[in-house]
Amino acid sequence: MHKVTMIAGDGIGPEISEAVAEIIEAAGVEIRWDKVEAGAGVMDKYGTPLPEKVFDSIRENKVALKGPITTPVGSGFRSVNVAIRKELDLYANVRPLKVHAKEFAKDENLDMVVFRENTEGLYVGIEHYVGDQAAESIKIITRKASRKITERAFEYAVREGREKVTAVHKANILKYSDGLFLEEARKVAEKYKKTNPEIEFDDKIVDNMCMQMVQYPEEYDVLVTTNLYGDIISDLGAGLIGGLGLAPGMNLGDDIAVFEAVHGSAPDIAGQNKANPVALLFSAILMLRHLGETEAADRIEKAVSLVLNKGKVLTGDLGGTSTTDEITEAIISAL
Repeated sequence: MHKVTMIAGDGIGPEISEAVAEIIEAAGVEIRWDKVEAGAGVMDKYGTPLPEKVFDSIRENKVALKGPITTPVGSGFRSVNVAIRKELDLYANVRPLKVHAKEFAKDENLDMVVFRENTEGLYVGIEHYVGDQAAESIKIITRKASRKITERAFEYAVREGREKVTAVHKANILKYSDGLFLEEARKVAEKYKKTNPEIEFDDKIVDNMCMQMVQYPEEYDVLVTTNLYGDIISDLGAGLIGGLGLAPGMNLGDDIAVFEAVHGSAPDIAGQNKANPVALLFSAILMLRHLGETEAADRIEKAVSLVLNKGKVLTGDLGGTSTTDEITEAIISAL
């Protein structure tokens, strides 16, 4: 019996979280869910979108599954997602980009993993107005964080038998901040070259990297980068495998892991039984492997791929007309 924190989120979050829990149970994995609330929907109840009991639960259980949470654009509270990552020092945002259904993929050869530094960069949110005609944002890059995320990427490459790590930056223009990140990445690469010379290392300027991902995705394996660039290129990669409805994600610290879908909360279809639970399910598959439930994770992954490739039971975002309940039932049947 595993004990896992569940943050269902808001919008479509509760629907897809329930669907994922149902599929995991059908696969024979026993999880006692510690359900906590966060997001725009709990502001009136707690006076904050992120009650302290959320952190208490995650710290106790060490593992959490998180549904999408609404972040207002241009006003309101700052991102709950960013706050969770910062408070718990979940410094590594990891997004596997793997093709599960060729019909939806722009390039079936894509199989890469993005390691995004999760706690600094522009997302620290240090902003202010300069008079009434300009605004200024401060980008923070530290040697420690740059080193830790690159080491995490290399550790993954060694463990998973990957062949190449690419550092993504804009050091040609941002010579101090991105230059520091690249300098630390190269130091880590030199260290690993002594013990794992089979792993190739290179670096790419971020705009070029975006083009490379579209034109030559088979040339890239593990990407490691700063916060903003990682956010952008992982969404680009999601588009290449079929969209955010198929893209999983996880946030890792030294002893805590939070697994999440990377898409939004889609409040326009909330409560209508139209939401696609697959991205959160793929994130839960990563969680099951983290918990040592490898066999169940493999079975669920095969079942999802079978349903997607048959193409008969698909939600609206994938071009179908099926409901959340119907795709959930189809995956359970495929198990």
